[in-house]
Amino acid sequence: MTRVAAVDCGTNSIRLLVADVDPETGELTDLDRRMTIVRLGQGVDRTGRLAPEALERTFAACREYAAVIKELGAEKVRFVATSASRDASNRDDFVRGVLDILGVEPEVITGDEEAQLSFAGAASAQSGRGDAQALRTLVFDVGGGSTEFVLGTQTAEQATVDAARSVDIGCVRLTERHGLTGGPLTDEQIAAVRADIDKALDQAAGAVPLTEADVYIGLAGTVTTLAGIALDLPEYDSAAIHRSVLPYQQVKTVTHRLIGATHDERAAIPVMHPGRVDVICAGALIVLAIMERTGAEELLVSEHDILDGIALSAA
Repeated sequence: MTRVAAVDCGTNSIRLLVADVDPETGELTDLDRRMTIVRLGQGVDRTGRLAPEALERTFAACREYAAVIKELGAEKVRFVATSASRDASNRDDFVRGVLDILGVEPEVITGDEEAQLSFAGAASAQSGRGDAQALRTLVFDVGGGSTEFVLGTQTAEQATVDAARSVDIGCVRLTERHGLTGGPLTDEQIAAVRADIDKALDQAAGAVPLTEADVYIGLAGTVTTLAGIALDLPEYDSAAIHRSVLPYQQVKTVTHRLIGATHDERAAIPVMHPGRVDVICAGALIVLAIMERTGAEELLVSEHDILDGIALSAA
């Protein structure tokens, strides 16, 4: 076994996974998995810079994670940073801060690299479901600043990436751009958000055949929150959400509920993380638009995502 620590720092959240990896099977055994909403991408779409207070929130989480990594004795650490730090002109401040705290330099990866790591992490959601034949699988990862699409072929033995594309639509980016923090959303706001999403989906479709999959897998907090709401869970339950299936009509119903609700009504939903209340509407509209564009009748929900892919790559 190899003990690794993986950190995924995105636009909205920073997450840690410490796990043991079996070198023969690639199986991950979780020791610690946690998430902190730090909103690193606060204002980046408008200013092009990481805000000082956003950096400090992120560094505070890094200090907490450093203690966990040391306590559990991870042999290898990989820190991956995604959309917000790609876009920021002062990303060197971010890199220096992380290096000082964790002793490892954050890798500011490209959108295509992000997509491939997401696919690797998501593959386990489909494995073991009784499908013996090769499956054409489309994975999409709705982040805070960007959404990744990756199409691949999956068998019981391996997952092969065929095409990938990252586009600049995410729940934080669209929320800030269109002022969606309150609610209910107006028809004008919804139309403006959908226009941005449709334009980005056109870009994605130029690189990734969006309608050619047998299985559609959705990743990250927006998707898992929608699943928790659809399942009417009394609290967030990863075990119940992982590998659950969301029919299109349920996604549509939950999305309309969210965009028609006030901020306080969304905050009162039992599975809603406080840091996701103001950005869930934009995220839900992205997921709904993806299902409509692809023609997906249902969506397989995965709690395993880029974080698991980072851990596997570290090993």
